Amino acid sequence: MRQQTSFIFDLDGTLTDSVYQNVFAWKTALDSEDIPLAMWRIHRKIGMSGGLMLKTLARETGLEIKPDQAKRLSDKHDKAYKDLQGQISALPGAVELLDTLNRDQFKWCIATSGGRDTAAINLKALGLDFAEVNLITRDGVKYGKPDPELFLAAACKLDVPIEECLVIGDAIWDMLAARRCKATGIGLLSGGYDTGELERAGALRVYEDPLALLQHLDEVASRP
Repeated sequence: MRQQTSFIFDLDGTLTDSVYQNVFAWKTALDSEDIPLAMWRIHRKIGMSGGLMLKTLARETGLEIKPDQAKRLSDKHDKAYKDLQGQISALPGAVELLDTLNRDQFKWCIATSGGRDTAAINLKALGLDFAEVNLITRDGVKYGKPDPELFLAAACKLDVPIEECLVIGDAIWDMLAARRCKATGIGLLSGGYDTGELERAGALRVYEDPLALLQHLDEVASRP
């Protein structure tokens, strides 16, 4: 018997309009440590775990970011992000999409590269709390995206095969991680990547935002 599709959602830029606040928070943190980095370079790494992002940026810039400095940067990012939480809102259709999945009894989980504190800010924007959702954060896995561990943990939490899951994300890191674990990647443009980039990273379909995905849900979701 064919399995019903299950959904694994990224959070920042996928369900909430928060990517550019995330970029600004990292820029604030880096500037405070006299690490000059253009915002567009930071944007290209959003969606990775913070630790991996810093390693990648260090490699690209030739700077050495030691563990104690990385910890300071992460803490400063979290504070700056929290200061911007009033700007963060649900993307069009996000709440309605999750309500529809609940109504139609689809399983879904959120798997985010952020920690619990940043996840809480985004869940609040969606009108949700930790008790209401299946949630995997960066705190609960060893490796962040583009490693697939977050999505594998989400499938395990849902008790479904990863091959029967749609991974909904806004960044190439989501699509690469989905492809590596044999999930089906669905890209959204709401994080700033374009259609070609998402498709080259493995997206089967690309939609503008959660509202557009909701309007085309029959194209990607299957029932038993």
